[in-house]
Amino acid sequence: MKRPMAVTALVLLASSVACAHCGVCGVSGAAGTPQADKDGFYPLFNGKDLAGWKISENPGSIKVKDGMIVCNGPRAHAFYAGPVGKADFKNFELVAEVKTLAKSNSGIFFHTAWQEKGWLAKGYEAQINNTHGDWRKTGGLYQIKDLRKSPAKDGEWFTYRITVKGKRVVLAVNGKVTVDWTEGPDYKPPKDRPGRKLSSGTIALQGHDPGSTVYFKSIRIKPLPD
Repeated sequence: MKRPMAVTALVLLASSVACAHCGVCGVSGAAGTPQADKDGFYPLFNGKDLAGWKISENPGSIKVKDGMIVCNGPRAHAFYAGPVGKADFKNFELVAEVKTLAKSNSGIFFHTAWQEKGWLAKGYEAQINNTHGDWRKTGGLYQIKDLRKSPAKDGEWFTYRITVKGKRVVLAVNGKVTVDWTEGPDYKPPKDRPGRKLSSGTIALQGHDPGSTVYFKSIRIKPLPD
């Protein structure tokens, strides 16, 4: 039996609306918000371009190549500015795959905010540095709980996990906890980083200097309840 054109149009409209919210197509509604995977993680990087990211100071220092975010060049920061969590995270679990070349420096900032230029004033930094001259190495919470020896190696992908719950920060590299630190009531930020304290904010990736080349892929975040 042939449907009237009006009925057919209504069926197609209902199907498209259902698809937009079911998660099968990987987006939710017209806004195109990524869907969470079975474990509750949302992708922050689509593997294709810098959609949802905003680059400060030297935009040419942060690019996408072969499905990876590549940080290399004069100082720059890539701030997540996309739809997930309205780019404002308080309690969360972040997982990223990272690879460094020799003598490279970078970091993953959290509870931070857009800054046009300079080293970031707000939030904390999960350090990335396996063989760069800075003595603070990968796996440390920069200027708070630093590591002198990196658990990762240049030229090899490693998994960086950052978990923030209340006043507690846990960093892990390749499944091994490197920092488990709680911001206590007597905590005082470093004098040169007064904004280094827990609040809420976005995620940022650091392009440190022209001699540093750091790769990121599969950047995912799972919002946690208060």
